[in-house]
Amino acid sequence: MDIEGYAKRALLSEEKSDEIEKRLSQRILEIKGNSISKHHANELAHAVMVESQATLKLNKDILIPIQSGITMGQFGVGSRGAGDFFAHEQIAHVIGKTTAEVDSSHLDDSGVVKASKGEYLVVTVDGMHSRLSDYPFLAGFHVARAALRDVYVMGAKPLAMLSDIHVADDGDVGKIFDHIAGITTVAQLTGIPLITGSTLRIGGDMVIGERMTGCVGAVGITQLVSARIQAEPGDLVLMTQGAGGGTISTTALYFDMHDVVDETINITFIEACEAIIDAGLLEHIHAMTDVTNGGIRGDAKEISRTAGVKLVFKEDKLRALVNPAVLTMLEMLKIDYLGVSLDALLIIAPADAADTILDVLRSKDIAADVIGQIEKGSGAQLEVDGVINDFSPRFRESAYTPIKKLVGEDEPMDFNDMCNKVERAAGEAVDKKNRIIERIGKL
Repeated sequence: MDIEGYAKRALLSEEKSDEIEKRLSQRILEIKGNSISKHHANELAHAVMVESQATLKLNKDILIPIQSGITMGQFGVGSRGAGDFFAHEQIAHVIGKTTAEVDSSHLDDSGVVKASKGEYLVVTVDGMHSRLSDYPFLAGFHVARAALRDVYVMGAKPLAMLSDIHVADDGDVGKIFDHIAGITTVAQLTGIPLITGSTLRIGGDMVIGERMTGCVGAVGITQLVSARIQAEPGDLVLMTQGAGGGTISTTALYFDMHDVVDETINITFIEACEAIIDAGLLEHIHAMTDVTNGGIRGDAKEISRTAGVKLVFKEDKLRALVNPAVLTMLEMLKIDYLGVSLDALLIIAPADAADTILDVLRSKDIAADVIGQIEKGSGAQLEVDGVINDFSPRFRESAYTPIKKLVGEDEPMDFNDMCNKVERAAGEAVDKKNRIIERIGKL
């Protein structure tokens, strides 16, 4: 619970301060239980009110937050659908033009800058799955694996990882160690060390409860970058079998199908990338990505937009490359397997390289096949029993927990209006950035 946010919302509604303070003290006692006395809860509530009132009204440019009037939940930010993709495009706009070889505007898995001696430095960061807060080891394992995947698909060899973990005020310290154990399980299996990081409380004293969040970053080097923008008509699309990661684990946990979690505990994706690199096949590959952001639907949209091409997939080939236990679970729960993160490796390469790539992967007992092709045009299509279907991502990724099913996947009626407000907020952020740069430049 964000007790500062609770107090500020109540103050802005013009409730009486003493009534807010009394209610806030009760909320604090509910959450902290026997770990805090009533007297201390009263004192804490009073201190929160003092701080909240001091920052309620701001008049300095640098302190006034940019507001769109649209919430993260309304717009589906983080839900890997149309709203999320639009928000990320605006993030790239706020960042602006950079000197990087690959930056946020490319919508790739990692950023790339030139280093010395003809090498490229690849940098990425992945946030842990928010619903794995109560399962620190699982959260650490999957976020570490995700960060390494994002470096590998750029054609780079990961060199090291870093972590950042935030646990709310009432969280057990053991969560930190359990989470780090999950990360370092991947580190030791792959030989890619976790070398630094940060450990903090979420919101310091202002967030109570046990919620945990965090991220893992990774860096790597390469001499040959494989980026989505290099996909071109005539290429084939290949994919390895996917068993999912944090998303599939979350589905299994919250639908009480816990045995499926075990299917996600592997490093097959990393082994596939290592096999490709060791075989010297990177120069024959135009692009690679992991099937995560809103599933293959979301990845197809991003690739099409970045490279200016159309992707055409064969549904029967895709279906055959989903882990059987995972696919059974998803179909039983009526979850679209094409709209969730499968953590499969997607490879885009010229037709004459496809067989060699498949031979290398299969020699390592990694299931893989051609699932489609790249054509001239835009967008994506899915061939089902000989019939071509539109393959656009939904407003949110496939609803894979009971709460997500309640929220739904449909685009709001006022989505265009929301986009305009979000875009306007991004523009205001750019203006603010430029004002501060100009001000500092005059000092």
